[in-house]
Amino acid sequence: MESPHKGKTGIKRLFNALKYSLAGLQAAFQNEDAFRQEVMSACVLVPLAFYLEPDMLSRAVMIACVLLLLIVELLNSAIEATVDRISLDDHRLAKRAKDIGSAAVFVTMLNLMVVWGLILLK
Repeated sequence: MESPHKGKTGIKRLFNALKYSLAGLQAAFQNEDAFRQEVMSACVLVPLAFYLEPDMLSRAVMIACVLLLLIVELLNSAIEATVDRISLDDHRLAKRAKDIGSAAVFVTMLNLMVVWGLILLK
């Protein structure tokens, strides 16, 4: 069954999209420890990117890496919730999906560290 909100257009659609996005951020913050930790890190790293005063492009890339980590964590949490909704039984494909989502977060963290390191050590 398709969502009854699919047919909305214009301002109503934008309002609904904003409402669902804020609900998703709230759910992630309330229910996902990793997301909360990464938000707290972002609260330190984003101001730090301004304090360190790199050039504007470097600052933008540093902040983009922080936001990318939050995005990937949100997607990973959505994958985990979907897998858990389908079944809590141990299954190799469920494990694979969760492990791949976790790997995506890990690679994004490595990217953040490499980019910040290269910018700060130049």
